[in-house]
Amino acid sequence: MDLEILNIASDTDNNRNLKNHTHFSKLKNSICGDEIQIKLIIKEDKIVDFGYQGHSCVYCQASASLLSKICINNKKSKINELCNDAKSYFNGNLENIDKKWIFLKRLFKKKNLSKKNCILLPFKTLQKIVSD
Repeated sequence: MDLEILNIASDTDNNRNLKNHTHFSKLKNSICGDEIQIKLIIKEDKIVDFGYQGHSCVYCQASASLLSKICINNKKSKINELCNDAKSYFNGNLENIDKKWIFLKRLFKKKNLSKKNCILLPFKTLQKIVSD
């Protein structure tokens, strides 16, 4: 187990039920059974608060934790772009992660490729909200 993944997952500041949320999404990974729900407060197209909860592996938890930190105080359009870039990373496009989203390199590593569905689940769940 990668200690860095454990450290990221152990940051549970936003692992909480967000009361009075304005947006909600929930997905389940049909391959492994990971489940995550994301609740947001969005005002004037900007994410002002982020809460996530779920029953998932450490890779999914780390992904949700890191994503929650990134999203707060960012516009929906920028986060939608981030979700697209995350998906394209695992399809071989490393450039955007290397240049625009450097902080994701802690999680987005070739050695974690086998856990791509777990890592991308929070991104897919969030994109259901920010893509509209």
